[in-house]
Amino acid sequence: MEKGGKDGLVLIRIQKSQKEHWKKICLEKQISLTNLIIDSVENRIMDNERKKVMAFIEKQDNIFVKIETNINQIAKIVNGQKFISENDLQKFSHQLTEILKLKSRQNEVFINICSMLGK
Repeated sequence: MEKGGKDGLVLIRIQKSQKEHWKKICLEKQISLTNLIIDSVENRIMDNERKKVMAFIEKQDNIFVKIETNINQIAKIVNGQKFISENDLQKFSHQLTEILKLKSRQNEVFINICSMLGK
């Protein structure tokens, strides 16, 4: 695709009902008819879907920031007391293991998302 202006024009003939259906889709997705057609033909992720994905990534990042803050608070308490019970240590270790699994899965999802966004 060329950078700069859009000087190409494609005319297609479709039934009026089909055009209205497409316009309804565009209205729901808050995208232009041009973007709907181009993204569909080129098998790219739609702009509205891209925005949803970016919002999801931000939300996930915020969740893990909160978890990391909680881990730091627990470490500070343990360092101050110089003690943690065996039961609390096992619970904490289990939670850290779960977080590692979730983070690993999240990274796999992000890799897939990034490859979709690159299209």
